[in-house]
Amino acid sequence: MTADKALAEYARLDTFPKRLAELARARGDQPAYREKEYGIWQTYRWARVAAEVRLLAAGLADLGFGRGDRLIVVGDNRPRLYWAMCAAQSLGGVPVPVYQDSVADELAYVVEHAGARYALAENQEQVDKLQEIQKKVPSLQTIFYVDPRGMRHYEGLLSYAEVQARGEKCLASAPETVSAEVAKGKGGDDAIMLYTSGTTGRPKGAVLSYDNLVWAAEAGAAFDGLRAGDELLSYLPMAWVGDHIFSYAQGYVVGLVVNCPESASTVMTDLREIGPTYYFAPPRVLENLITQVTIRMEDAGLVKRRLFQFFMAVARRVGPARLDGRAVSIGDRLLYALGDLLIYGPLKNTLGMSRVRVAYTAGEAVGPEIFNFFRALGVNMKQLYGQTEASVFVTIHPNGEVFSDTVGKPVSNVELRIAESGEVLYRSPGVFKEYFKNPEATNDTKTADGWVHTGDAGYLDERGHLRIIDRARDVGKLLDGTLFAPKYIENKLKFFAHINEAVAFGDGRDFVTAFVNIDMTAVGDWAERRNIAYASYQELAGRPEVYDLIQSEIEQVNRDLAADPRMAGAQIRRFLILHKALDADDGELTRTNKVRRSFIGERYKPLIDALYGGARTAHIGVDVTFEDGRKGRIEGDVAIRDLTPQLALRKTG
Repeated sequence: MTADKALAEYARLDTFPKRLAELARARGDQPAYREKEYGIWQTYRWARVAAEVRLLAAGLADLGFGRGDRLIVVGDNRPRLYWAMCAAQSLGGVPVPVYQDSVADELAYVVEHAGARYALAENQEQVDKLQEIQKKVPSLQTIFYVDPRGMRHYEGLLSYAEVQARGEKCLASAPETVSAEVAKGKGGDDAIMLYTSGTTGRPKGAVLSYDNLVWAAEAGAAFDGLRAGDELLSYLPMAWVGDHIFSYAQGYVVGLVVNCPESASTVMTDLREIGPTYYFAPPRVLENLITQVTIRMEDAGLVKRRLFQFFMAVARRVGPARLDGRAVSIGDRLLYALGDLLIYGPLKNTLGMSRVRVAYTAGEAVGPEIFNFFRALGVNMKQLYGQTEASVFVTIHPNGEVFSDTVGKPVSNVELRIAESGEVLYRSPGVFKEYFKNPEATNDTKTADGWVHTGDAGYLDERGHLRIIDRARDVGKLLDGTLFAPKYIENKLKFFAHINEAVAFGDGRDFVTAFVNIDMTAVGDWAERRNIAYASYQELAGRPEVYDLIQSEIEQVNRDLAADPRMAGAQIRRFLILHKALDADDGELTRTNKVRRSFIGERYKPLIDALYGGARTAHIGVDVTFEDGRKGRIEGDVAIRDLTPQLALRKTG
């Protein structure tokens, strides 16, 4: 086959069902998916995956699913859920994955807005939500499920196996049912609809084409040299664009092996067993990992603690330089090698990162301390900047150019420009087609010539790297003109293991204040070692000793801010510890754990007023949703502490 003919043949594979057929032909005996069931890893090879998808697609066709139909997919990361998305695409349909922890009302909005007639649920929990939705959204006609446990007495439903059995009969009488539809697919067709996080209102359904996704998968793989057989653990929500690119699109485009954990509670164990070569984690996951490490070291003996502290100091000095190929003295190399033997190697093994060749973090800004911790260990952690509307990839750190204060350089064929307002705009082959049923929002976000407004404020530095300051709408100024970038301050706070979440206020005010959520695990462990009794989160959060602990950490953040001339005036002057953890079920966070800043500002207005009014305490009561769906109310008095600002460092000479 000539090079031109091979290129034309490759270009013909412009949809994922076509890619799957080619992978089954060329790599049929190679692993494609693994799933841990009952403690044992089950491996599915590409030929098996193609056969499973074909049967399911034929069964869906027999049920009336066709071109333009939308399939709701809800559940944890499971091979059969990924296969269902490809089955829907095989028939010209559009899968719509939904966050598995969505409450029924959130799920109902997506089902109704998408106009979906079909839905696939992983298990009984998701079926119950979908059946509740069916009463309010009559357009949802057909529900089928994967896990049969607990489903014996349910009526009017089909199991995954039953749909495939219908498909087998359908193919026996009409073998071309699926292949004929696959052949009709084109790169410009709608491939997926992914709903945005909805930080400022109702989520929007971003429609991405195969051309968008195939470009993104190829561009990301080429940037960091991903290759067939690379392993990743698929543990992030299927409704999130990052998982769709890494676990789905790059799976088909590159030939990655997608490993699905047994459950959310076994992710760390499964990560160690798989030892992925390709890893992604949003900042919150990295923060939690550091919290776990910190707790373990606080519980360790004195000798182990001292060894850890000494060698981590060496790692912070030497590790990033080694990764970037910079010169390191022989003495430091020997110290680092000893540290790798005693500390870094065992720690990376515990974290499941021993084989990681490429690691990304994205989703929101990451604190430099968190980012540098993993690079110090020798993990090739990079920041990635992207959006659902970009099919993920906008910028990535190139090898040898990894800086904690930037998010990297543009991926190939991505154009960047900074508007006069300071907002970052981009244009690329990955730009989404539209927001479903929302032309006004589409036009507000995407210009006629393809430039997308990110909503983020930033600039390109002298190295050609993009620096993101904060969400454009959140960046403000204090009354004296000092820059106020809340996310920058919040990330510094969240580096401390005892602080799980923080929300800073200050735009248009005299000074900065903050809400803090303590990390129940870390602070609980700290309290137990000091024999501090407590019975609940609320009681622990209100303890004076805990306030002292958090105050000492905020004072450290203030010292860091004082060292930055631009931020010295934005030190935190007053703070409080919230009496409850911020929760997505209460509307305070998105399903991707981003703070809904304006909602929190309204919900906790009495506390904000107290922070700026000079009060020492404030009473607050808020309605909450418990894990089982019941509603309740939490009330209490919240203490407020004052802080003395640190002296700003002055330049001399």
